[in-house]
Amino acid sequence: MENFLSLCRNYTNLNAVQSELLRRMNTCFPFIADLSHAHLSLYVRCRDKNLFMVLDHHKPHTYYSPVELPEAGRIISRVEEPLVDYTFSARKTIHGKREINASTFLDMYTFLVKENSEIIAVISLETSHGYMERQTYHHILKAVECMLLYCRKPLDATMFRPIAAGDGIILCDKNNRVVYANSAAIMIYKSLGVNFLIGHLLAERQLSLNIKSETVTTSRPHEKELQIGDMVLLQRDIKLEDGGNLLGSIGIVSDVTEVRKKEREIKVQSAVIQEIHHRVKNNLQTIASLLRLQARRSKTEAVREALKESVNRISSIAIVHEYLSQQQNEDINVISVARSIMENVCHSMLSGDFQLTTELKGDEVVLSSKNASKLALIINELILNSIEHGFEGRSSGVISIDVAENDDEYEIKFRDDGNGLPEGFDLTEVRKSLGLYIIKTLVTEEMGGSFTMQNDRGCLAKIVIPKQEGRS
Repeated sequence: MENFLSLCRNYTNLNAVQSELLRRMNTCFPFIADLSHAHLSLYVRCRDKNLFMVLDHHKPHTYYSPVELPEAGRIISRVEEPLVDYTFSARKTIHGKREINASTFLDMYTFLVKENSEIIAVISLETSHGYMERQTYHHILKAVECMLLYCRKPLDATMFRPIAAGDGIILCDKNNRVVYANSAAIMIYKSLGVNFLIGHLLAERQLSLNIKSETVTTSRPHEKELQIGDMVLLQRDIKLEDGGNLLGSIGIVSDVTEVRKKEREIKVQSAVIQEIHHRVKNNLQTIASLLRLQARRSKTEAVREALKESVNRISSIAIVHEYLSQQQNEDINVISVARSIMENVCHSMLSGDFQLTTELKGDEVVLSSKNASKLALIINELILNSIEHGFEGRSSGVISIDVAENDDEYEIKFRDDGNGLPEGFDLTEVRKSLGLYIIKTLVTEEMGGSFTMQNDRGCLAKIVIPKQEGRS
């Protein structure tokens, strides 16, 4: 679907300033729909004077209606929207009704949007007859009028994020006196010992003596979190001003006690998991140290080499747990792990006079901890294979790892400039090579991917992992 400004440009005579004004005001329209418990539609005249276009439409989060109203971008005739047409011609706010069917009517209020003295759009609010009959609804409509003046200037969109059905709404006049409070706000304040809100100055109702703590973030000065007893409230205060004069204010109060409780529980669980990863890492390093000690005591070269390879495998898994012990989530960056494994293997397996150059490049691919551990083993085995076979009889070499993310798979290319694969090499018969057998088993059977090796100015190994497996 075409975007907001292109709809204005392609179907209306609105100029750039007028179109931008409507786009800027549109920041507040979802909030207005929630505040008024109404469907909000924005109508503009088309180039054909007999047609209107619904430039935008917002359904409220605070009111359910099975009625489907025209969606954004729809062209309709003036005859289909008589109240909107009359609003344009009469140049004033109108209250009427829309007949949905023989037994269903919606109350409909229209508001003018002017740029200088020209009417450029009409906003309609449509909600159920029962809701509109409430004696206090005129306070909400007054707040909507104030908001339509206030939102003509650039505003912080976070002030106008959606209102939830359980949020308390408090409206104050220009003297900061409460003129309206919905049932949710009344219930929240009653639980705090305040039985009357209407008619009082909001400052009188702040319960300053009962507030344990008050938190205001610099990024959202209009919002603060209050702790009163065991209850945690999130209070959003929107001052509606025009020309430096206060028109009124809107307060949104949310009971976030359970949300904050869950967040604290998650933080505790995260800390416990991090501690577990730290201990696993320490235990793996202890096992690796014991194997190193055993390798030094061994008199057989083959046994020493086997133990050294086992130490590297254990250390590769320990590296993954080291990362997990230092971060909040259970995901691992492939490039970071590969770099650490390279440093670990090179330090423990290369002789002092061998010059190894390593290269890491590619996308920032992130895998789950489960599959990162498998990939750590795979990278470890590929490096060991290059050192042991690819660089045999040489004093220098280059190893590179290239990581790429495609639409539905991850691709890791491991390359060395060594001696290449021996003649007659067959990857289907790798049981004699424990390292390659580990790689093939992990990639194909555990991760549902594919593993290939070929000669390409050395040896090129390519691993492809489906995304659904890589993220499991």
